[in-house]
Amino acid sequence: MDIFLAFVRRLSQACGILAAGLLAAATLVVCQMVIMRYFLGASTVWQTEFVTFAIVGSTFIGAPYVLLHRGHVGVDLVSVYARGRVRFLLALLSILLSLVFCAVVTWAGWQHWHEAWAGGWRTETVWALPLWIPLLSLPIGMGLLSLQFIADFLCLVTGREPPFGVEPEDEE
Repeated sequence: MDIFLAFVRRLSQACGILAAGLLAAATLVVCQMVIMRYFLGASTVWQTEFVTFAIVGSTFIGAPYVLLHRGHVGVDLVSVYARGRVRFLLALLSILLSLVFCAVVTWAGWQHWHEAWAGGWRTETVWALPLWIPLLSLPIGMGLLSLQFIADFLCLVTGREPPFGVEPEDEE
């Protein structure tokens, strides 16, 4: 199990690096677009679409990294005040519900991606990007997020990590 957990951890870290790279690329393309439009008077064909797809892709691809580091926004009022077994059961329930949601979105995302791939779908712009490229970030990102939830589940049930990251001695 330690090998699986280490593998998922490294995969989630790689997702964070890839997401940061997509955001950096989007930033550079926005700068290039400003120079092209306002200083050179040239039209921009692909830039807006690329930036949109890169930001959305970085959101899905970066989700496992965010979960790994507990960087997501959460309402922790109940989980902080819950104690012992109740906190454990709340953590278990939240992981399982999140995993089911992510698995369903992964499956639906693969179906949608396959339709775009098989149907030869393209964007309706001059660039005419094949839509399977940006759509791929949804099933990959959510699938890897599902893997991170499985790793979190295993860490919780084996006692490697406390529920919601709150140690029992932290309780007052």
